[in-house]
This record gives sequence, structure tokens and C-alpha cells, in this order.
Amino acid sequence: MKILYVLFFAGMAISAHAQDNFSTAFNRINTDVQQHSRAYSTLKSATETIGHRLTGSANGARAEEYAFNLFKSYGYNVRYQPFEVESWSRITNETKIGDGPANLKTVPSVALAHSPVKSAVSAEVADLGNGLESDYAHDAGKVKGKIALVYLGVLPGSPAGTPSLHRSEKTAIAIKHGAVGIIIINGVKGGVLLTGTASVTGKLITIPAVCIGLENGMEIKQQLKSKTQYASLSMTNFSGMIKARNVIATLKGDSLPEEKILVGGHLDSWDLATGAIDNGIGSFAVMDMARSFKALKLKTKRTVEFILFMGEEQGLLGSKAYIAQAEKKNELGKVKFMLNYDMTNDPKGFATSRVEMKDTFTDWGSQIAQIDTGFKNVFVSGAWLHSDHQPFMLEGIPTGGGAGGQLPNHSGQFYHSDGDSFKLVDEQGLKNTVRYSAMLTYGLANMKVIPVGVQEEGKLKAFLKENKLEEPLRIAGEWKWGD
Repeated sequence: MKILYVLFFAGMAISAHAQDNFSTAFNRINTDVQQHSRAYSTLKSATETIGHRLTGSANGARAEEYAFNLFKSYGYNVRYQPFEVESWSRITNETKIGDGPANLKTVPSVALAHSPVKSAVSAEVADLGNGLESDYAHDAGKVKGKIALVYLGVLPGSPAGTPSLHRSEKTAIAIKHGAVGIIIINGVKGGVLLTGTASVTGKLITIPAVCIGLENGMEIKQQLKSKTQYASLSMTNFSGMIKARNVIATLKGDSLPEEKILVGGHLDSWDLATGAIDNGIGSFAVMDMARSFKALKLKTKRTVEFILFMGEEQGLLGSKAYIAQAEKKNELGKVKFMLNYDMTNDPKGFATSRVEMKDTFTDWGSQIAQIDTGFKNVFVSGAWLHSDHQPFMLEGIPTGGGAGGQLPNHSGQFYHSDGDSFKLVDEQGLKNTVRYSAMLTYGLANMKVIPVGVQEEGKLKAFLKENKLEEPLRIAGEWKWGD
């Protein structure tokens, strides 16, 4: 599941032997962002003049140009990083459900990417609960030739410790067991419909996948207890190869220019709304961090690349393209740390894939807490999937970002929905993301020695197992090890 925010508060010991003190620079960043941040105003402008930022659409291209020109206006050397992407978008969709093939009624739904270009299936509905392998084992193969009904997250009343897989992983399991379609029940009250990809690869899947609202979904589950239910899923979609572009602004380091710190967030969004929360608050924070560095004429030992990725929503396509192109040029080894900002808001501390960074991050956190006591110096280490840090983490590169924040104005319920609009954005929360994250970036770019490097294969494998990522990576075909 994409990590939206981390709620973890604990006292952490601060290293008595900090290798770097950046209080002066941190204070300058704090003052600049509090007084001059443009993240809120530029995001407002983009939502009003561009709208959604779907990869491969005309709006997506306009968003790429907007970001390029904004970086340029801040004085950056900016470049596009083109890549080919299999673009997907909806054309028509109709979902009908009822207690007989001749007694079907239309149920509001949204087609999920990357459903087939054309599909029309009618079949019995099989309730597969949370859509996990264990649910199919319990079903004893009875889903074959049927349409699977699956809850998006974890059903209320499920046993403690029940895992929650991504919608794409649940779809892959349904396909594996012979389902001819899948209906995913959103967990948000009020009939909110969620979009997103149902493909673990970012390529077309073989069955139609739709999302329906919570109330309709739970009613169908109840009816299935006493009477067979049927459904028809009819849809047409567009899929084709198009060009998309990551946007990269570079601040060259002065003494260690061959070492890179990447600061990224995905610029693209789904098309049901304007993507203000997912991921306007992350990508426009990244652009404002870049603005602050130039406004303050900050110097860095290492090169910093501020990157806006496209194609994240359709399978991390932009970040995977960055990795592929860096490998082709034999330059991936230059990347020393990757910070990712995806729906990050008002962080209270820092997260990282490498626990060895604890002393460093909490030391910087103590410096920040002296500037603003609202920063609680939270430290979280671990691993998670489904955002643009993932391809870097799977190469063993240290990753990180903000921790301990909460999304503004109860906006989590509107994730990937038509409710994701600018009115949900909190200006101060966005400023907090910019200033604390700019401080973290400055620290990594200027510390004497980064105490972690690329994880070698054995340690990386153990790390991913420890964080319970083997199963979802196997489902996605991204587990590198055969055993």
C-alpha cells in the first residue's frame, strides 16, 4: 500500500557525536520558506489552469511544461528526461449487478487501469473477502470463471494481523485463480469511487477491473449470503505508447559533484479531479525546496537533483525510466540517497530505509526542533512499496523522506477520487513539508560522510524479507531471487 503518512511518535536518543551542525543554514531556510514560499500559490495556479495531470494526456504535457518553466524561473539548469509509456485512459464503463442475469441494475463504478481496451463479461459474483491468497484457498477454486468481489483494504472484523495488499496485487491473485473480472469495494463512506491501477506491471491486465462504493459493495456481500448474485462488466479504454517526460532541475555540487542526492515526487495524477493532494502537495513542495535553495544561494558539496516524475500512478514508470537511463550511462552509482515526497504533509520527523541514519537524522532533528517545537523529531526506519522510491530501494540505494505527519482536512478519504481538489490543501502544512525537507536535503548534500551506501544483494534480500515485502514483490514479478 502506498504510504500516505506515518503515525509513530517515540523519543529517540540524540547522538552525542554529531558530525555536522547546520543550524545556521536551517534557520535561513526556515525564514525564507515561512516568508516567501510559493508552493501553495503555484499549486493553486496549476489546479486552476491545468486541472488533472494524467500521464500521456494533453494536461500531463502542460504540467511537465509548467514545472520546467517554474524551475527555469528560479534559475536552474533544467532538462526533460523523455521516456516511452503505455498510456491508459477510460472511454466508457458500465457495471450492472443483480440476483439474476435478466435482473441486473446499474451500479456506479469507475474502471481501473490497466483494464482491457475492450471488455464485456457476465458471470456469477464470488465474494473473496480481502482478496488474499488465503481467501482463495478457503474458496477452494470456486472463483474460476466468476467475477471476484474484493474489499480494497482489510475488512472490518478481520483477524488481527491480516495483511493489506495493493489493489493491483489483489487483481493479480484474482487473475491467477481464474476470475474473469474483479469488483473492488472502496472503504470510504458516501459512495466515493476510487481510481488507480489494477496492474502490477503498468501494462494491460487480462480482465476488467472496477471500483464500486462502500455501501453498494457491502449490500452485495450481504445479499450473497442468501442468494447468488450476477454481474456484467462492460468497458472500453484507450491504451497506446506515448512519450512522457520527467523534469529534472540540477544544483551542481562544488566539492563532490559526482555524488548525487535525489529529491523527487510524482507530478502526474489521476483524472477524476486535480490531484491536489496526490501528489500536488508533494511535487510542488519539491519545486519550492528548489526555489529556496536558489533564493538563498545555498551551496552544496554534492549535486542535488530535484526531480518530478511522471507515470507514477501507472506503475512507477518515470522513476523506473530514471533508473534504466542511469544504468545505461553507468551513472546509477552516483546516486547516494533518494528522498521521495508522495502526499507528504506537515512532517514531524524523518523516515528512511536505513536504520543506520538514526543518529544523523535525529541530530539534525534536534537542531530543527530548536527552531520550531512543532517538529517532534520522529524517526522511522523500514521499507514500503508503491511510490517512486521503490525502484531505487530495490537497487539498494538509501531512501527517505518525511514522517509523522497527517494529511490535511481529512483528505485521505478522497485518495484517487473526484474529491481530490485544492480546497483540501493546508498552506502551513505545505510550508512545513518544504522547510523541513529542504533542511534534510541540505544536510545530506553537505554532510562530510554519508554513513550508508548501497546495500549488497544478500543484505538487501534480508532487508526486504524482514519488512515483509517478499510476497508483494513476487506477485509483481520484481523479486530478484529465485529461492
